[in-house]
Amino acid sequence: MANIVPASEFRQLFLTHRPLMDVRAPVEFIKGAFPQAINLPLMNDSERTQVGTCYKQLGQQAAIELGHTLVSGNIKQQRIDAWCQHIQQQPNSFLYCFRGGLRSQLTQQWLQHAGINIPYIQGGYKAMRGFLINTIDCAPAKNQILVISGSTGSGKTEFIHQRKDAIDLEGFANHRGSSFGSQITAQPSQINFENNLAIALLTHQQYHQTSNAKLIVEDESFLIGRAAIPHNFFQAMQQAPVVIVEQSFEQRVQRLHQEYVVNMQAQYYQQLGRDAGANAFAHYLQQSISKIRKRLGGKQHDELQHLILQALQQTTLDGHYAWISQLLAEYYDPMYQYQLEKKANKIVFKGSHQAVHQWLDEHA
Repeated sequence: MANIVPASEFRQLFLTHRPLMDVRAPVEFIKGAFPQAINLPLMNDSERTQVGTCYKQLGQQAAIELGHTLVSGNIKQQRIDAWCQHIQQQPNSFLYCFRGGLRSQLTQQWLQHAGINIPYIQGGYKAMRGFLINTIDCAPAKNQILVISGSTGSGKTEFIHQRKDAIDLEGFANHRGSSFGSQITAQPSQINFENNLAIALLTHQQYHQTSNAKLIVEDESFLIGRAAIPHNFFQAMQQAPVVIVEQSFEQRVQRLHQEYVVNMQAQYYQQLGRDAGANAFAHYLQQSISKIRKRLGGKQHDELQHLILQALQQTTLDGHYAWISQLLAEYYDPMYQYQLEKKANKIVFKGSHQAVHQWLDEHA
């Protein structure tokens, strides 16, 4: 096996989910990493900072000497042992640092002295990250984007999950897109959102290589929570044909009740216990409605907030149907109709879930 992995292998590296050993400092890893990577740093954050300061003040050679002083003896052996343990578990791993420079080369050398040969990635994290950004920018030219739209609660995400030619933007963002869309777990960093999107696009392209293959995505705003859809990709979505999934008002109310009330309460209870979970669930609902106070207007916001408080005081969850129905009828549906009018010339089909699936199977 070659000791250096060239950029020509990046596509296959991500498609096969090749295990990666990231030897950057933890602070670098937290900002952004790849889903198949594990962080086993050559230097911790403090050591990296000291070496960086030394480099600026005294130059490269002094910084290298300081690094060897800081990571020596037992500390060095502990790092090597951690690398060896990982490679024993994942023997086909590659390693990388930020640019594929001294940290990658030194890690490789130390492992060779321990009897292990592991390739490092040419250009490191920076080169792989650039490859993924380029993948997103070029995706609209590979497959025509088709946008699935529909009123709030019409089951667009559910529909997306049923299609092998679709990708789930909200899943990568860990957010459902609306004011009530936050999840119990945190959203990924912007970099990790983009990395996961790019890898999904690579996978889609691998299995949909025909000239007429479509890339199906859900209709989204530029921001999904705090995750921003990359500019070029979002612009392509804005210009793409639109397919509308339709469901009755009653079906949509029922789905929102299940998703934002029943499921969320159960998740808070499971994570925090009943008492703390009930308080967290109540805070989630009240905070979510407060996010759109300005758009609702003070009077309507206060009415909805009152209905939510009333529902939270009941022993069953049925009271939540009242505020969901009012919010849908008086806020989300009028907003959707306004947005739909602006994209009317892009709509190519509308119908039930079943009808849209059938149309896509015939045309996509």
